[in-house]
Amino acid sequence: MGAVEQNGFVFEPEFSVIGQNGAIHVFKNGKFIEEIQFVFSGEYPEFDEIQQLIDNYCEQNSI
Repeated sequence: MGAVEQNGFVFEPEFSVIGQNGAIHVFKNGKFIEEIQFVFSGEYPEFDEIQQLIDNYCEQNSI
């Protein structure tokens, strides 16, 4: 799963199948802004789940 660009921000997801958790690293102009942590079940998080987290972040931060 690669980086997602949205509204001038870059969101880079990473996750641990063993730990069943992950994080989305948020960047703006190459500068680290924040980490969005999440949990999931199954072999890997679904892209739709990741996109929903990104959409919620953008909405909450008026991006």
